[in-house]
Amino acid sequence: MDYRRFDLNLLVVLDALLEESGVHATARRLGMSQPNVSFALAKLRRTMGDQLLVRDGAGMRPTALGEALREPLRRLLHGVEHEILAGRDFDPATASRRFVLSTSDIGELVFLPRLMQELERCAPHVTLECRSLRPAELSRAMGDGAVDLALGYFPDLGEGPFMTQKLFDHPFTCIARSGHPALDAPWTAQAFLALGHIVVSQSGRSQELFEAQLERMGLRRRVALQSPHFMSVPLLVAGSDLISTVPKAVGALFARMAPLVLVDPPFEAPLINIQQYWHLRVQDDPGVVWLRSLIARLFLGRDPTPEDMV
Repeated sequence: MDYRRFDLNLLVVLDALLEESGVHATARRLGMSQPNVSFALAKLRRTMGDQLLVRDGAGMRPTALGEALREPLRRLLHGVEHEILAGRDFDPATASRRFVLSTSDIGELVFLPRLMQELERCAPHVTLECRSLRPAELSRAMGDGAVDLALGYFPDLGEGPFMTQKLFDHPFTCIARSGHPALDAPWTAQAFLALGHIVVSQSGRSQELFEAQLERMGLRRRVALQSPHFMSVPLLVAGSDLISTVPKAVGALFARMAPLVLVDPPFEAPLINIQQYWHLRVQDDPGVVWLRSLIARLFLGRDPTPEDMV
């Protein structure tokens, strides 16, 4: 038998007939007319090649095949109800789902403390896995379902099959060692350009915004060190007269690690558009919808850095 040509609604009728042992009770239970129930039973008998239920006094009793179908039919319909249809629900208090979040190492330091604290409170069995991927790898991973959400600045995900929600704009800051002589003099663009700089170069990341702004303004500085890593910067700056321009959240964290001073750039600097990104394939996924809503509640219009970290 080709199940694709079989009316699966008939299985609901058969289950009710086996349970109720009569056409009248089955019709009442399913909200159907008695003739429609009788028609469904006749169609089932022709399809299955068996009477399935036969008259027994005022009611009906199952044939051997009808009795044999009772338990597998019950399991099938229970699975449809509780595993397929109810599978669209997401209860954070009881869910044990693992979500994969992509952000930078600095993003983890900025966003995860508050996010993990909230997860512990309202979704104690939910776990997060964080991945840091190159832009092309991230796009593929989200399309394949290997990453649920990206959080931060990912301009390559701003179009195509991706959805975005802006959370906040984030500023840049300059970091220098405590007691740096340049900070005792007027802090001008000329003073900024005269110093040696440490530049963190990460493809597709927020630092490119600042570099593009300098180029548009025609400003050239002396780059003493260019590195793909942020984490060596605070010690290098604290032990020299070099400075570095980084996202303010990064500078605030660095100031906790080393004797550093934060100062605004002495010219108009761009703002970093911090967003959460997701693929259209998880647009209606109840778990991802819930996680997006939680992130929005925690960070929408609320840059965690100025008040909490500086």
